[in-house]
Amino acid sequence: MQKSTTADTSPSAPIETVEFASDLGIRLRRSAEYVAVPLFALVTSGALFAVFLALIGKPPADFYSLLWRGGFGTAFSLQNTLQRAAPLILTALAMAIPARIGLIMIGGEGALVLSGFSAAAVALPLIGVAPKFVLLPVMAAAAIVVGALWVGLAGYLRHARGVNETISSLLLTYIAIAIMNFFVEGALRDPGSANKPSTFPIGDANMIGTIPGTDVHWGLAAGIVLCIALHFLMSRTTFGFAARITGGNPRAALAQGLPVGKLIVACSMIAGACAGVAGFFEIAAIHGRANASLAAGYGFTGILVAFLARHNPIAIIPVAIMFGGIAAAGGLIQRRMGLPDASVLVLQGLIFVVLLISETLYGRFAIFSGERSTSRT
Repeated sequence: MQKSTTADTSPSAPIETVEFASDLGIRLRRSAEYVAVPLFALVTSGALFAVFLALIGKPPADFYSLLWRGGFGTAFSLQNTLQRAAPLILTALAMAIPARIGLIMIGGEGALVLSGFSAAAVALPLIGVAPKFVLLPVMAAAAIVVGALWVGLAGYLRHARGVNETISSLLLTYIAIAIMNFFVEGALRDPGSANKPSTFPIGDANMIGTIPGTDVHWGLAAGIVLCIALHFLMSRTTFGFAARITGGNPRAALAQGLPVGKLIVACSMIAGACAGVAGFFEIAAIHGRANASLAAGYGFTGILVAFLARHNPIAIIPVAIMFGGIAAAGGLIQRRMGLPDASVLVLQGLIFVVLLISETLYGRFAIFSGERSTSRT
């Protein structure tokens, strides 16, 4: 009796293997495009800024050499860079998370300022009464809640009243700064802060320490953890999947029964909470009191970081470190080349403009494109 064979001789198996390999190649090429285009924007903006330096009689080679040295060349400069990168990571998340649901939310600066002020204000009656391990969590909770509600308000206005979230979040930023100035220069002002109106300090004993072995505060670690957690939330959970569907086509999301309004408000509140964490660390680890130094522009630079990272929470980390290095090198460039400290802001602005223009390049290069074959013969 002849034995029957059970081997799979159907042609479908090798065809599926070929299709899987083809799909993988397409995904890799598209991923490469998301890296190549921003890199091209960086190189182009660097070249344009070099032309600008040459026109004003400054050697571009010296500028970029000092930029590297001031941002990454020594242990001190590297730690200064990481210190400045911490709030950029958090404010970039405040831009990136709403962008995944189709919102252009630029209110990170206002949420940071108001959250930092709230953390300092709630600490005042507790100083000398509550121990440090109670005071700091209360400050953190106040900052996170205020930040979440502040940006969440812009999300709610977008959903409930159709108010453009870009305009509302920008206006809320100026309102937040005005609220802080009103109290810092008025009822909560420390009489001893004559030259720079500030609240009473929380005290050195209540400040957050640094990461062991470094001069970098724990805000950097918090930002990295949040990037990883939010990447998982937005790419590996049903909440993230629903947010991406809503961002791609809100009408289709509504037709499928997704709670679009709740998703918009939730993503906005998550964004505000991230900015709130940044505000808390600015008070508890850097300034020790609320004053005009809170409005340092981290929220606006975070917009550029998020755009360059393509709103990817993991990619935000290296991009924020790069911009932290650019900011950290400003003082050295000013001393050695006689350029204003704000020249690095010119470079950042140029990067942003070129980056926006480079958005038109996606999908225009055959090397990064590919089509999936679905034919079965």
